[in-house]
Amino acid sequence: MLIAEHRLRDEVRRIAAAADRRLDEPSVPPGRHVWSGAALVVLDSATVCAAELARYPRRPDTILVTEGEPGLPEWQAAATVGADRVIALPADADRLIEVFAEAESTSTDGTVVAVAGATGGAGASVLTAAVGLVGAACRFRPETVVVDGARLGGGIDLLLGVEAVDGLRWPDLVVRDGRVAAAALHAALPAAAPGLGVLACGRALDGRVPEKLGPAAVHAVLSAARGAGDLVVCDVSGERGPHADSMLEAADLVVLVVPARLRAVAAAQAVSAYIGQRNTNQGLVVRGPAPGGLRAAEVAEALGLPLLAAVRAESGLDTRLERGGLTLARGPLRSAAEAVLAELGGGGR
Repeated sequence: MLIAEHRLRDEVRRIAAAADRRLDEPSVPPGRHVWSGAALVVLDSATVCAAELARYPRRPDTILVTEGEPGLPEWQAAATVGADRVIALPADADRLIEVFAEAESTSTDGTVVAVAGATGGAGASVLTAAVGLVGAACRFRPETVVVDGARLGGGIDLLLGVEAVDGLRWPDLVVRDGRVAAAALHAALPAAAPGLGVLACGRALDGRVPEKLGPAAVHAVLSAARGAGDLVVCDVSGERGPHADSMLEAADLVVLVVPARLRAVAAAQAVSAYIGQRNTNQGLVVRGPAPGGLRAAEVAEALGLPLLAAVRAESGLDTRLERGGLTLARGPLRSAAEAVLAELGGGGR
């Protein structure tokens, strides 16, 4: 429910209770994953205007409610968001009860996190892999899937040491009717650890540019994994374009990785603004070393983002990455991955 007018909000709460339906009341504006994933969205014209919902994708089962008979502003608001119907309250309360009774919940227990870098070499791919490894090890969700969105990044399977393991890569994926079966996806992906599947980009070893990723395919994979209750960790890195936007928009949290350097912070301001147009739920990881003494708290203050973790340089990490792929001992990178999972809602099950 996204209703600004308090009397309408109370009336909708009463009607939902009569229909024995629980209401979620997210903050405004809601994240796009909340907007797209809800079984039913009930809103009023004040919210439509205040939250700039015209930028959000059209979705079915959107109801605009009014206090009394709707006028021109209410009909205009309904058209703005593509509402299926306009219901006047309290006169048409029975009609809204029927809508609530018919609605079937499509919410799931899956979680999607996207990791982006402020600059090239920020460490977004490494943090993506670390979150995947820690999430799988602690059973944050029954299954964990790392999704590679960095088309020119060399392949996150190489970073995880499973580049020679047979299994599905993006160029091999066939999406039928806009859907992917989660069970088939789990079975087809190479495993970097127990419970950790990896969907990597292909490497064009003959010098060709790797194939583009389609946003429809990305949406199908993320929807399937979320619907199966998975933890999905997307490596956006510095990618831009429709497929990267699909990952950002679907995420419950976007983690921005920023090196503790002045130019990186300046770049991060633009990157954070770009992300904010697609997802308002951002968190910050600041990566050392800081040659000029820039502190993580100062970076967070400059960007206006909550600080999830400050990661100092980790001895031996580069060697581990070059010799067999990422492994995690107790240290700054593991602690940062744990902080991301804690922000998403807790530890293992």
